[in-house]
Amino acid sequence: MPLIKTRASGAGEEELSTEVVVVRHGETPWNKSKIIQGQLDPELNEAGRLQAIVVASRLSSEARPAAVYSSDLRRASETAEIIAGACGVSNVVLNEALRERHMGYLQGLTWDDAKALAKSSDSFRGFDIYKMTEGSDPDSRNQEMPGGGESMNQLNERCVSYLNKIAQQHIGERVVVVSHGAAILGLCRHANPLNNFTSKDIPNTSLNVFRISGVTGQWTLERWGDMSHLGGNQF
Repeated sequence: MPLIKTRASGAGEEELSTEVVVVRHGETPWNKSKIIQGQLDPELNEAGRLQAIVVASRLSSEARPAAVYSSDLRRASETAEIIAGACGVSNVVLNEALRERHMGYLQGLTWDDAKALAKSSDSFRGFDIYKMTEGSDPDSRNQEMPGGGESMNQLNERCVSYLNKIAQQHIGERVVVVSHGAAILGLCRHANPLNNFTSKDIPNTSLNVFRISGVTGQWTLERWGDMSHLGGNQF
């Protein structure tokens, strides 16, 4: 299980911070077929629902979250509803700020087709999230995807801003947030820019744990890509 701590935290510090457990949604048919989803809205497949049940069972055995937040896209909201039910949280707060990166014309294409298109047109050079690190060419990080898509920086700004708002509302508490692969990868890079996370995957229903200080606003990445609840079985 990957573990990252950038600084020690004591009991008093935890009382003045928010533990934010960010979960990637369960698997969809498009994940299975390696199709770029972006902000299109496929639902979970059967494996994804089983993954959601397993991660929900794990979270229900840990400290009870004060709230569950989610992207409003179906694959995330369904995962969040399963988690909320298992954890005894009465409702899920849906917000567009937690959506996946809008990938413009690349949405609905296979990853192989998208890579081929990116090689043939400089307009798509910023699409590969695994090559976009903090030290990358700023033009690439600011490159909006043709067809109404977002840049990596736009994605990060909306997700980080919303998690900061959540953290301020839940100081001293634990919350669960269900989001998407590119969005979560950006959050990890925000919390720990010294680790560029190149070629790092965020598996379906993996846990990524952040602690956000209610005093300084500093982020600490405590765990990322934790899928130990699946026991090596991704269904």
